[in-house]
Amino acid sequence: MTDARALPTAVLTARFSEAVRWASHLHADQCRKGTHIAYVSHLLAVASLVLEDDGTEEEVIAGVLHDVIEDCGVREAEIRARFGGPVAEIVIECTERRPPDEPPTRENWKRRKEAYLDHLASDGVSDGALRVSVADKLHNARSILSDLREHGSGIWDEKDFHAGAPEQRWYYERLAAVLGAKHDSVVTRELQRVVAELVAEIARA
Repeated sequence: MTDARALPTAVLTARFSEAVRWASHLHADQCRKGTHIAYVSHLLAVASLVLEDDGTEEEVIAGVLHDVIEDCGVREAEIRARFGGPVAEIVIECTERRPPDEPPTRENWKRRKEAYLDHLASDGVSDGALRVSVADKLHNARSILSDLREHGSGIWDEKDFHAGAPEQRWYYERLAAVLGAKHDSVVTRELQRVVAELVAEIARA
């Protein structure tokens, strides 16, 4: 049996605490879809999963900040100034490919997701971005699966998704396939298991 005291310990410095504080401020008025749950709960869950996937402090901080450009309008330069280039670059890689003046809508949903999937499948995507993306998508998939089991197929309208069950099934199956091919880890394998459960639940609903 391995002595737990001999195992390496991930060290998170004051930079991580500052990232949580800043993200909590930026997302202060945001909740998870169709709930009163503070959005920061998702960011902390992503950070936890990045840690479980042997992420570095830079990757964990990027997990906390992965939505600040897309959802809060923060500029890349500000992330660089606060947390450095490696963090900023991961956040950029995890941000949807769409013009800054184009809001996410039902009409552009498929195009946005296809562009993101193409980016994840490309040779240029970093290991850090893949690690954060896996964590983000796993927590989202778990939340959707839980909501679907609790509330049924009405969630697609009640929770203001920009796509219905068939499109969500396509997207998460593609995510699991692309990320599984690019980033083999225990967290990715958990994503694949959860997506399989989600697909089965969609078929039953």
